[in-house]
Amino acid sequence: MDPLSDVLRTTPLRGGVFLHAKFSDPWCLSTQVRPETCAPFLGKTAEIIPYHFVVEGRLRVQMPADPPFELGTGELVMFPRNDLHLLGGDLRLRPVGSDDIVKPSLDGGLSTIRLGGDGPTTRIVCGFLGGDNLKRNPVVAALPPALRLNLGRGGAAQWIRSTFSYAAEEIATGRIGSATVLAKISELLFVEAVRRYAEELPAGQTGWLAGLRDPYVSHALNLLHARPGDHWTADTLGREVALSRSALAERFNRLIGIPPMQYLTQWRMQIAAHELRQGNRSMLRLAKRVGYDSEAAFSRAFKRETGLPPAAWRRQAGEG
Repeated sequence: MDPLSDVLRTTPLRGGVFLHAKFSDPWCLSTQVRPETCAPFLGKTAEIIPYHFVVEGRLRVQMPADPPFELGTGELVMFPRNDLHLLGGDLRLRPVGSDDIVKPSLDGGLSTIRLGGDGPTTRIVCGFLGGDNLKRNPVVAALPPALRLNLGRGGAAQWIRSTFSYAAEEIATGRIGSATVLAKISELLFVEAVRRYAEELPAGQTGWLAGLRDPYVSHALNLLHARPGDHWTADTLGREVALSRSALAERFNRLIGIPPMQYLTQWRMQIAAHELRQGNRSMLRLAKRVGYDSEAAFSRAFKRETGLPPAAWRRQAGEG
């Protein structure tokens, strides 16, 4: 399995909590989703990834420190770290807070909302993915604050767009089960967005996804992901990829942002958290799976990275 697929496999995201929004110019909305807002529908979740899909019309988007950009019909924007952002037809207006107009409905979803005047109409579907420990996830950390995706092109994107458009109409007419359709497709949407972003990275970009394009760093990542339980050292990893320890460390640090052995520790804890969430492996077997000879050594390493010993983390995850 390649490193990207490996990380995505251990990134459990729960899709749900959808609303159909109809806006008419002029309008402006300020939004940042609170996990507690989604808890009744996604369960206990520490972090939220919201996204907005334009069904009809145009949507202007702005992050606090960046210039605005515009989306048209069939385009989508995702916020991997749930940063505060403005949506609107006219971003110069004083924004309405999303908490003031988005209220839970009685049937387990979020209500259709309306905002604005009597100008041109924009319809969007808003979705939310819930997850835990996403800030430590290398893929999520490598994504920009606002990730745009045009679903008008072929392949998986076209299929996702067709499904969203269909489900949006279902939600608009109040059909039962339409939110479930969108929940199932949300995880695929995230994967498609990540893959598209990785394919279109400009030359000179740094970050985990950029590291996959460097032959030496990519080789090192493949080895660490394929054999996380091996007793790796910086020297043995360098020999495997045919670079000196210092040369590999320089490349790895420049692209990934941390040394190879620190990355390995973090990746081992990602695997461990995923396995603990599944609850299907003994603690000693899990320790050996991620390169520790004893349960005690694994427990100390896990607590250093997450703040909780493995048993407590497993209980907490099971309560979500």
